[in-house]
Amino acid sequence: MPELLWDVFLDGLLDALKALPFLFGAYLLMEFLEHRAGDKLTDTLSRLGPWGPVGGAVLGCVPQCGFSVAAANFYAGRLITPGTLIAVFLATSDEAVPILLSQPGALPDLGKLLGVKLAAGAVFGVAVDLWVKRFLPAREEKPFEDLCRDCGCEEHGVFRSALTHTVQIFFFLLLINLVLGLGMALIGEEALSRLLLSGSVFQPLLAALVGFLPNCAASVLLTQLYLTGDLSFGAAVAGLCTGAGLGLAALWRANRRPRENLALMGALYGAAVLTGFACNFVF
Repeated sequence: MPELLWDVFLDGLLDALKALPFLFGAYLLMEFLEHRAGDKLTDTLSRLGPWGPVGGAVLGCVPQCGFSVAAANFYAGRLITPGTLIAVFLATSDEAVPILLSQPGALPDLGKLLGVKLAAGAVFGVAVDLWVKRFLPAREEKPFEDLCRDCGCEEHGVFRSALTHTVQIFFFLLLINLVLGLGMALIGEEALSRLLLSGSVFQPLLAALVGFLPNCAASVLLTQLYLTGDLSFGAAVAGLCTGAGLGLAALWRANRRPRENLALMGALYGAAVLTGFACNFVF
């Protein structure tokens, strides 16, 4: 048991450390923009129009989960749209890419995976922004207002404020990693495979729920189950589309609107499941 706890701690610490440079970089950029170029940035972002989700999907395909953390904080600071955030989350690939690269026969699967996730991120991201623009009333929100409320960052310099935010989020993510890592270690991979209804047409529905676990271990598990034949390609895609690494944990920590976060998770889940079923039908 002590060895298991040590392994869980090391895995959780490494996951959190991998996100640390992206987290600090995001906060450093945001603090700089807030203090030095807030108005100009708002004008620039407003000109991107519907292309924000496309760029988010491209960046999300980079094999790491740190950018999803940065995107969550950008959204909490109202620097990107809901559709751009969804695009980043859907396209985030993290550990799936190196695992598939390590298997010589899995390179075609890697190409399909990245292509599907890129397309899903762009299409559903644009759709979310169009839906929000069409059906939800526009709200006047200043960038950084929710993110920096009660933190006193205007009293300090850019570097210190960014460092304070980063340390707070880092320990929150580390705690999430430790709890989830211990739970997954106690449940076991075989039990999870049975829970995912190996061979069932409903696999994408369940795999997408597993992907919600805000830990890179979830994408490792889903990829391994696909390689062993316990998951269909569509189910693996569904799980990896909701598997935004630590981005979801960062979203709940940084964005102080629970109903909004639930709506974003609902949109993410629906997009991932639809993408998974479409993959099972096409491939």
